[in-house]
Amino acid sequence: MNQSAAIWSQPTPTDAAIASLVQDGRVHSRIYTDQRIFDLEMERIFHTSWIYIGHESEVPKAGDFQARMMGRTPVLMVRGRDQEVRVLINRCRHRAAAVVETESGNTKMLRCWYHGWVYDLTGALREVTEPGGYGPEFKFEDMGLSRVPRVASHRGFLFASLKHEGESLAEFLGGAAAQFDMLVDASPTGEIFLDAGVNKTEYQGNWKLVGMDGYHPNFVHASVVAGWARNAEAGIGAMHREDPFSDAALTLTRDFGHGHAMLDFRAQRLKSYSKHAAFLAKVPGGTQYVEDMHKAYGKDRAEVLISLSGDPHLGVFPNLQLIGNQVRIIVPVAPGLTQVIMSMVRLGGVSDEINTMRVRQHESFYGPAGSGSPDDAEIFERVQRGMQAEFNPWIEISRGMHREYVDTDGSVVGRITDEVPQRGQMKFWLQLMTQPRD
Repeated sequence: MNQSAAIWSQPTPTDAAIASLVQDGRVHSRIYTDQRIFDLEMERIFHTSWIYIGHESEVPKAGDFQARMMGRTPVLMVRGRDQEVRVLINRCRHRAAAVVETESGNTKMLRCWYHGWVYDLTGALREVTEPGGYGPEFKFEDMGLSRVPRVASHRGFLFASLKHEGESLAEFLGGAAAQFDMLVDASPTGEIFLDAGVNKTEYQGNWKLVGMDGYHPNFVHASVVAGWARNAEAGIGAMHREDPFSDAALTLTRDFGHGHAMLDFRAQRLKSYSKHAAFLAKVPGGTQYVEDMHKAYGKDRAEVLISLSGDPHLGVFPNLQLIGNQVRIIVPVAPGLTQVIMSMVRLGGVSDEINTMRVRQHESFYGPAGSGSPDDAEIFERVQRGMQAEFNPWIEISRGMHREYVDTDGSVVGRITDEVPQRGQMKFWLQLMTQPRD
């Protein structure tokens, strides 16, 4: 048995074995296909890092809840009667049944339907059926639903970590934090609401394939890009008047560290600001929106925000993306199975017609019958099938290595087709997968 075969014959790969899978400009396909790697990702990434749970607007009233996943751990984002939003483990303290089975809703209490234990909205245990069956050592105050140890919010986006100690959310987000403003401040009142509906997709591929990739649109979405060009005077077409996915464009790729990355369309879309503003003037409430944005943020910043239309095109490692008119959650299920939850964004302080237009644009590309998401799911599945091959198993992510540079904000920058985001993601992935553990 050769050395490589020997280290991969172990039940749990060593840190050295994992480190051997990531090299300068390339990664081994095993990180996408190996069940042991996936199991370690659950333990070392999703059960220790900051994980995006949801937006506070998804639970506006007391008793509102959303059921989400942190790796293999089911959790509830729930608003209490005190208006505090908590993240609780969705697991009864008695015999471990999931307390909530529906994806969302409103409730006065949390009841386990196995044996009837009842918890309040803070997770405290309030009732036990046939309490006489327990002795004096049984303490109600010790048997509430477990709380996720750390919860923090940035501009309404709620993150949680199962690790009791570690870097703060601000430290984790770093330079990516400011990019949330590109979405939230697309509203003249600085308000967004994730109440416009959700659509989901599932593909037979690895969760890490959902990346910030500016190299594929002109190929995978060729017909869509051509349609944008033909409709350059209206809607999203105005933002793509010139090819934004060409190396000749002003669009960039950015790596902010911690695996966070961005396709930076700001300079490119700003070139078409006048065209986009002219389109908005045709939408009821559009002229007022432009005026309100200028009053709220000043001319220069307002023009950038209006040009972007609330699309920072930001990926926050490991499970959040802010793309188009959506907040996207990536849910790993297995090495070759991933779910994606897409929540449409409603802007505060704008006309219903503007929000309706944004929803229609979202549906046209990202909806179940849209022109974009089905293409992505198909290509991810083709990639996953190809990665099953053990012959020449290395995957190239070297594009643009020779021309990337560090910007004044500390981010690593490349052209739009460069694989800067992929390299940044894998650098942090390797750090988490091999860092010293308690």
